[in-house]
Amino acid sequence: MYEIWLVLNILWELARDVWPLLVGAAVLWVVLMVAAARRRGAAWGRGLPSAVAVGGVVAVAAFLLVPGLTKSSLGEMRYWVDWANLVGIALAVGAVGVAFAWPLMTMKQAGSRG
Repeated sequence: MYEIWLVLNILWELARDVWPLLVGAAVLWVVLMVAAARRRGAAWGRGLPSAVAVGGVVAVAAFLLVPGLTKSSLGEMRYWVDWANLVGIALAVGAVGVAFAWPLMTMKQAGSRG
């Protein structure tokens, strides 16, 4: 349990260091969502499968790239918490990929209807 608490504290400290980037990303996401919602013929349901596919590719890329970006490697991961953190990070990055791709794919689907 200590390891999980430590990870949460580390994430909090990292977020505090980059909060302007996080706020900027949130604002950009809201702008994309509003633009997609205002688009005539917005096809949210039709855009979701493509967005999930993009998120899946992003998650796999994150899973493979994050260890190297942190000056580590997959071979150095020996403890279950290391793997749980890597999977969690990859899924979170993939979810961000879905969140940003969904309004874009929705707008693309709406543009291709007419």
